[in-house]
Amino acid sequence: MRRDIFQAVADPTRRAIIALIALQAMTPNAIADNFNTTRQAVSKHLRILTECELVKQEQKGREIYYSLEIDKLKEVDKWMEQFRKIWETRYNQLDDVLVKLKNNKNE
Repeated sequence: MRRDIFQAVADPTRRAIIALIALQAMTPNAIADNFNTTRQAVSKHLRILTECELVKQEQKGREIYYSLEIDKLKEVDKWMEQFRKIWETRYNQLDDVLVKLKNNKNE
């Protein structure tokens, strides 16, 4: 079964892993040290992130390092953009209402 990027980022642990490896490549053990869970659970999350092409593996000696594929996150950003415009419009409308209420109060 091919997972998609949205399934991957839906899980809070996977989002936390993404945030960790966005700063620097890390081994599975180093990643697991940041969570109160088993190394196997972290490996499962890494496998899902790898299947969705959000992370890549690089062998360095005997260790495997995981790093973020930042370009793949652009899919999420592109999808979110439509909602960002809606939110900005609504915040601007709310700001207009608050300004009117403030002006009415000062009159």
